[in-house]
Amino acid sequence: MKKVFFASDFHLGVKVGEDTSRKREQRIVRWLDSIKDEAATIYLLGDIFDFWFEYKYAVPKGYIRLLGKLAELREMGIEIIFFTGNHDMWMFTYFEEELGIPIIREPIIKEINGKRFFIGHGDGLGPGDKGYKILKKIFSNKLCQWLFARLHPNFGIGLANFWSGKSRAVNPATKKFLGEQDEWLLVYANKKLNELYVDFFVFGHRHLPIDHTLKNGKTRYINLGEWMQFNSYAVFDGTHLELKYFENEQTKIFGIR
Repeated sequence: MKKVFFASDFHLGVKVGEDTSRKREQRIVRWLDSIKDEAATIYLLGDIFDFWFEYKYAVPKGYIRLLGKLAELREMGIEIIFFTGNHDMWMFTYFEEELGIPIIREPIIKEINGKRFFIGHGDGLGPGDKGYKILKKIFSNKLCQWLFARLHPNFGIGLANFWSGKSRAVNPATKKFLGEQDEWLLVYANKKLNELYVDFFVFGHRHLPIDHTLKNGKTRYINLGEWMQFNSYAVFDGTHLELKYFENEQTKIFGIR
């Protein structure tokens, strides 16, 4: 079978040190080119954009290289599934109408070649983070979305980009594995095993490439990392799921197998 790829947290639109959004976008396009001949499906698990809001007649400026590449891959027959994250939850119908790419807003369970995958961005899951969970309900509210759409795009997108940058400065991603008791998505996955069996939990959001075997000794929790430092992704060949890096000599994977 052809392979299934998973990636998340490109955060296009934000500059991180010397890594500009354009450099990162070009790197992502090179990665997509490198996998297109062996890919059956590509799952993009959220925070692909650092901010995205679709007005009725306008979308955020930029990202033409990525959008063009995604259009090319779809025309080649490659399935692409896009999950919203906490930074790009205001995606509506543009991707589906223009690119034929469905937008998924909640985690799903998907069987791939006999293996069960629990797939999602990961925001708002697990214990804690009550403040964000309240904000997510507000941002998901149709009235709030309608009110934001009344702002002129120059002001609305500019304001959102400003607050996105402030949030990143105040809450930088923790770059170390916190262990079974404190990795909140790992705690969530272990608890979810009490209700159902899956072979792999695959999330983004955490910004750390993690491959950890859960409490049943079989199921693996995979976090995809991000593309501002790690350039990490996962690939499933029909039997094995593996974390990999693109154009990065860093090969460390966190967790316990």
